Amino acid sequence: MLIDDLPGDLTARRPREEDHPRVLGVLDTWWGGLKGPAGAQERALLLPRLYFQHFTATSFLAEREDGRIAAFLVGFLSQSDREAAYVHFVGVDPELHGRGIGRALYRAFFALVLQHDRRYVHCITSPQNTASRAFHARLGFTVSPVKPDYDGPGLDRVAFTLDLSGPER
Repeated sequence: MLIDDLPGDLTARRPREEDHPRVLGVLDTWWGGLKGPAGAQERALLLPRLYFQHFTATSFLAEREDGRIAAFLVGFLSQSDREAAYVHFVGVDPELHGRGIGRALYRAFFALVLQHDRRYVHCITSPQNTASRAFHARLGFTVSPVKPDYDGPGLDRVAFTLDLSGPER
């Protein structure tokens, strides 16, 4: 099994290019329309097809028995910081929240990162995404104050960092 602690009714695999439209198709529903039409466009622009072409070896897709997407994590090893990795985008079907799926995806990514001798995992979210902020804090990430215009004018972010050399994750 690609992810050891994933609930038994789900399977995990590496994403493929043909998964791109399927993942885009769940974003608005899973994010509950956060930030309205502008948020929907922002999410779609944050997840272009190239992630499903060039970052599949460091990403995960979990599916239900009927093939529907249950969760995904798109991550990569930093090309410029040999101690770092980055979680670019993660989603779990809200119907499945509370089952440890997000935590399982992150633990699988942490294991992969450590196999490549990386120490730090970084990621960001919008300040409005309070669920993401709380989730990352529970995983042990340090949370930055809001970074105004981080991704461009009006695109504020909160940054997270986890040092994997710390206590067991």
